[in-house]
Amino acid sequence: MPKYHIWTIGCQMNKADSDHVAGFLERAGFHPAPSEEEADFVLVNSCVVRDSAEQKVRNKLTSLKGLKKRRPDTTIAVTGCLVDSRMEALAGEFPWVDLFFQPQQWEVLSNWADAGGLPQPKSKECDLKSFTPVSAYVPIVHGCNSFCSYCIVPYRRGRERSRTPEDIRQHVESLVQRGAREVTLLGQNVGSYGKNLPGRPDLADLLAEINTVQGLLRIRFLTQHPRDMSHRLIEAMASLDKVCESISLPIQAGDDAILKAMRRGYTTEQYEETVARLRSSIPQIAISSDIIVGFPNETHEQFQKTIELLHRLRFDRVHVARYSPRPGTLASRTLPDNVPDEEKWRRRREADAVHQAIAAEINARLVGQSIEVLVEGRKKDKWWGRSRGDKLVFLSGEGHLEGQLVTVKIDKATAWALQGQQVMFRAFPDSGLFPRRRNPDPPSTRLA
Repeated sequence: MPKYHIWTIGCQMNKADSDHVAGFLERAGFHPAPSEEEADFVLVNSCVVRDSAEQKVRNKLTSLKGLKKRRPDTTIAVTGCLVDSRMEALAGEFPWVDLFFQPQQWEVLSNWADAGGLPQPKSKECDLKSFTPVSAYVPIVHGCNSFCSYCIVPYRRGRERSRTPEDIRQHVESLVQRGAREVTLLGQNVGSYGKNLPGRPDLADLLAEINTVQGLLRIRFLTQHPRDMSHRLIEAMASLDKVCESISLPIQAGDDAILKAMRRGYTTEQYEETVARLRSSIPQIAISSDIIVGFPNETHEQFQKTIELLHRLRFDRVHVARYSPRPGTLASRTLPDNVPDEEKWRRRREADAVHQAIAAEINARLVGQSIEVLVEGRKKDKWWGRSRGDKLVFLSGEGHLEGQLVTVKIDKATAWALQGQQVMFRAFPDSGLFPRRRNPDPPSTRLA
C-alpha cells in the first residue's frame, strides 16, 4: 500500500492544513509513514514568518534531493508560506520537487491527482483524517488584512476569507462524531471572523453556536489581535461554559513608538486596559503573548519597557522571537535591520528568563490543587493533557484515559508543565467510527 509523510513547521494553521492534506491522501488509499524514507509521497508544509523557520524549510528541501536520487519514484510536494506566485523560481531552485501549491489551494492538489499524480481519491471532501485527535484544529478564517509591517503572512495567504457558521458547525460536529472532545478555532486573526459574510456574524456569535454542539467539551480559539478584543467577545468567553479560560493575545513590544512602527494599531495603555477587562470578567483566565525583540531602531530603553511590561502583566506563557526582515514586507523595505544579531540574542535571553521566572511562580501556586485535565495521549509511562487554562499536564493514572476529563492533583510544577496524580475521571464513550491516532506526541516541554 502507498504511504505518505508530512513534515510541518510553523503555526497551527499549517498543522490544520497538513491534516487536510492527510485526509485527502488517506481517502486516496495512502497510509501514514513514520519518515520520508519510507514514504511514496512526501509533503513539506513550510513557514517563512521568521528567517530561522525559512532556513529550516530550505534545509529540509535540500535533504530531500538525496531521497529523490535514491528513490526517484517518490513524489515530493511543497505548500505553506514559502510558496507564492513565483512558482517558476521555486521550481528552478528545487527541481527535484514535483508539485508546489499555495496554502489552501486544494484544487491544485486535486487537479494534479486527477491528472495521474496520485491514485483517484474516493472523495474530494477531505477535511478529516481517518483518525481524529482528542483536540482538533478547525480553521474559521483564512488570510489576514492587518498588514503589520514585519509580517509576510498577508502576502502569502491573501486577504481574509471567513467560512460560514453552518460550514464550521458541520465540521465540528463531524470531528465530535469521530472522537474529538475539544476544538481550537483557527485564524491568523480570529477576531476578524465574519467581516466578509452576509449579516457579519462575529466570533462571539460563532462561539455561541459551537457551544451548543452535543458531545463537545471544550472550545479554544487563536490567534486574537488585541484591537479586536471586544466587550462582546469577553462577555461570550465569560458566559459560555465550553469556552476555555485561556487566550493568546500577542503584544509584540512594550514601547508605543515600536508598536507604531510595527503598525499594530494599539498602544501599550490600550493593551493593558484589554488585559484588565479580561481578568476582571474572567478572574481565572490564563493569558499568553508574543514578543519580538530587536525590531529596527529599538533602543535599549525601549526594550526595557518590554521587560517592565512583562513584569507588570505576568503572562502565563510568552513566545519570544528575534526580529528578522522578511523580503516584501513594509519593514524590510523602509526600516534598517540595525540591531546587531548578538544584541537580539541577548534581549531574547533576558526576556525568556523574566518570563520563565514568572511562569514558574504562577504554576507553583497550582501545587497541591486539583484541576480538570482533558487527556490527549500517552508518552512513555505518563498520560498527558491540558487544563482549561491551557497548562500542559503529565499525570499518572490507571486505565485508558485518552479523551477523558480527569481530575488531577498537582504535585510538581515548572515554568513549562505540571505533573500530578489522577484523582477521578468522567468517562465519555467513543463513537467507534474510526481508530484514534496511537500515542500522539505532547507539545514541546522541558519538564524532565
